[in-house]
Amino acid sequence: MHKDQGKTGGVKGYLTKRRLYVVGCITLLCFSFGFVWNTYNDTWEFTSSKVSYIMSNNTQDLDDFHKVNLLSNHTCFLEDLLQVKLPRMIYTKPQILKPSRSDVLTMTPWFAPIVWEGTYNSEILNEQFRRRNVTVGLTVFAIKKYVVFLKKFLETAEMYFMVGHRVNYYIFTDRPEEVPEVVLKEGRNVVVLQVQNYPRWQEISMRRMELISNFSQRFINEVSYLVCVDVDMRFNDQVGVEILSNLFGTLHPGFYAAERQSFTYERRPASQAYVPSDEGDFYYAGGFFGGTVMEVYKLTKKCHEAIMMDKANGIEAIWQEESHLNKYFVYYKPTKILSPEYLWDDDMGRPEILKKRRFLAVRKNHAAIRNK
Repeated sequence: MHKDQGKTGGVKGYLTKRRLYVVGCITLLCFSFGFVWNTYNDTWEFTSSKVSYIMSNNTQDLDDFHKVNLLSNHTCFLEDLLQVKLPRMIYTKPQILKPSRSDVLTMTPWFAPIVWEGTYNSEILNEQFRRRNVTVGLTVFAIKKYVVFLKKFLETAEMYFMVGHRVNYYIFTDRPEEVPEVVLKEGRNVVVLQVQNYPRWQEISMRRMELISNFSQRFINEVSYLVCVDVDMRFNDQVGVEILSNLFGTLHPGFYAAERQSFTYERRPASQAYVPSDEGDFYYAGGFFGGTVMEVYKLTKKCHEAIMMDKANGIEAIWQEESHLNKYFVYYKPTKILSPEYLWDDDMGRPEILKKRRFLAVRKNHAAIRNK
């Protein structure tokens, strides 16, 4: 055999062993590129077909807002392929046989965590959410004289709310000129949304669901999560990304240890907020709930529609929008629940299980504030 011939039978001047090797490598590279390109095309065709389906089917359960959200999700499919070098994280190893809290319930029957002090590591969570480049929206309603609570609310939020993360404060108010100027950290903004007021405080309270629902088409372009709270409160300790989930509610400080028969659900069957006496898991506070913009949109839209149906039938739920919120959470379970640490009133004392008081009611004269 000639020295320029290989075991493959290549002949000098046509396919030497070296040339055959080069050709083989090029063929393999082309095949690999073709596989990747076909995979990309297949994925894109799948995405395109799904886009076409979404845009061509105007079903009752999929309105334009839902379509926009689905489209935005699919346009980011390539981001999942990115490889990220993870930094080292040093922290105490969790102990399977030594739970951090054994004095309180920390998990629901549907596997939603209940957030108490000692049940999470804020350093791990902060790192996870920073990588996701998250912006959080915080909504409050400062209607009529409730605007007087804004300064303390914003100042304490700057101290304790989502520290180290980007935040948009969405202030719904009928008095935009009275919104105070507060020094904000980098990446945090106050957005004033002017709305009308109503003669009765109950009507103002119920309209919150409508307004959050209506503005969600804006929110979805600006923030990843919405946190919806009362304005007549102050932050007293850290409230961070540990609260964030698809949909979360907060245990009412007056009912966290009560039996369901004691819950102040709406018990009149004529109301859309009606919950039978043998149903329900917890009683949730209307002053602290949230989730992704899409999930908050669905919640507030459903509650607003139910409120309007009640109004058309001449009935008002016992605790206005809080009653409808509780009805929603009975049948659409939250994916995370916040303990009473996240909504507390010092007039109720301080039980031993309460390691932190993160968000506190401000003492006030309700009669002097409401309907003024």
